Amino acid sequence: MPGQRLDKWLWCARLVKTRSGAARLIEAGKVRINGTRALKPSRLVKAGDVLTATLLGKLLVVRVLGSLDRRGPAGLARTLYEDLTPQAPPAGEHGVDGSGRQGPRPTKRDRRRLDALRSSDL
Repeated sequence: MPGQRLDKWLWCARLVKTRSGAARLIEAGKVRINGTRALKPSRLVKAGDVLTATLLGKLLVVRVLGSLDRRGPAGLARTLYEDLTPQAPPAGEHGVDGSGRQGPRPTKRDRRRLDALRSSDL
C-alpha cells in the first residue's frame, strides 16, 4: 500500500477516539507531517513519516512504522508508530509556581523568626 489517509491512520493508531475527531484536528492545523502542516484529512502518510501533533494541549511526535486496513486492539495499534516525544524538563529547584519555595507556606510564627534572623544580620 503506497500510503494511508492521515485521518484514518490517526484513528487506527488510537491517537484519537473518532475519525471525525481526527479530521477536525487536522483541519484546525494541529498536525504536521515531516514539518509541513497538513490541512486536509485526505493527505497520505507512509512508513518513515514523522508526525507532530498537539493533542489536549500536549506535544506528540511519532514516526510512522506501518498502517492497518482496520482499527485493531491497542497493543497492535502501538506497533504502528514509534514515540519520539521529547521528555519534559525536570522540575529542578523551582516548584510548580516557579517560586523556589520548598514545602508549605511559613506560618506567622515562622515568619517572625525569619524577620528576627534577617534583622539581626544587619
